[in-house]
Amino acid sequence: MKKSFCSSLVIALVSLTSLQACAQQPEQEIPVAKSADKYELELVAKGIQIPWGMAWLNEQDLLVTDRAGELRLIRDNKLLEQKIAGLPKMHAEGQGGLLDIELDPNFKDNGWIYFSYSGYEGDEQGYNTSIMRARLKDMALVDSQLLFDGAPNTTTTKHYGSRIEFDKDGYLYFSIGDRGERDLHPQSLEYDAGKIHRINSDGSIPESNPFVNQPNARKSIYSYGHRNPQGMAMHPETGAIWSHEHGPRGGDEINIIKPGANYGWPEVTHGINYIGTKITDETSKEGMEQPDWVWVPSIAPSGMEFVTSSKYPQWQGHVLVGAMKFAHLVLVELDGNKVTAHSKLFEGAGRVRSIASHPNGDLYLGIDGMGIFRVVPKS
Repeated sequence: MKKSFCSSLVIALVSLTSLQACAQQPEQEIPVAKSADKYELELVAKGIQIPWGMAWLNEQDLLVTDRAGELRLIRDNKLLEQKIAGLPKMHAEGQGGLLDIELDPNFKDNGWIYFSYSGYEGDEQGYNTSIMRARLKDMALVDSQLLFDGAPNTTTTKHYGSRIEFDKDGYLYFSIGDRGERDLHPQSLEYDAGKIHRINSDGSIPESNPFVNQPNARKSIYSYGHRNPQGMAMHPETGAIWSHEHGPRGGDEINIIKPGANYGWPEVTHGINYIGTKITDETSKEGMEQPDWVWVPSIAPSGMEFVTSSKYPQWQGHVLVGAMKFAHLVLVELDGNKVTAHSKLFEGAGRVRSIASHPNGDLYLGIDGMGIFRVVPKS
């Protein structure tokens, strides 16, 4: 019989407290997807160690961020040796560096490219998540504009978030993790950390933001009570912004983001501390949103992509999430806005960090230490 997560924890810690924490949520099994034998991964390019984000400029050119602080270009499925110049100064240590990347919805007309990174901007010592936009010319970023710098800076190198996504109205959403200050940042509107933010494409604040008229609140905040969201995507039909985030030990979540909503961290959670002790007895509380899906044990989710292409008929209408902890891809099955099931694809592929769709519908995966791969039907 397979030993349960709770049984292992009791043996390791002999702790009643830990046993109570385990009882919050049973361990899940992730079955193999029925379509797992229909597709395989085709290597496109090596040489990018932590491919945090990807964005297609056109059908030939793929921009890829390397968390080490490099922006690379893959052209016609070949990684160019020349690195793109003009990046701002950033702190590439721990979970920080060059993070996500996204094109303006009107990119063909205005050329704007948006990216997030762990920046030094701000008055305090340290770094936080920053958002910048620039244009690409002759393998260099030009016309750079700083749109947002998270406050306050801290010297911890974890929980930056950070994903970027536009909605159908052209608003720019991005996530910032709690920066390791779970008891201070996520539940306070005076701090940028532990939040999902919404700004206009030029960095200005939309007048319809939920806290724009609230004294002492950071005006860009759209939702709060988040731990470390590293996945974000717009539902192609409803236009809603979906996000997933790392829980502690257990309790990774998928959330459909609502304006002004509190997602509970750390006052409610389905997870426990990494050392096995409990964080709270509460998994729900009045005024706090319940997750639309919870993973226990944690899968360490990263990247998120709705599948719209008919090239993958078994996955069309569902969403893909990278499972870094278990080195596979997760197919999250949907019935409208409801998550109904999950299953795994490409077991042993590696730490899937990012997912992107080619203009022709092909799916691409960025896998830590392995490279960029295309998902193709088995011949």
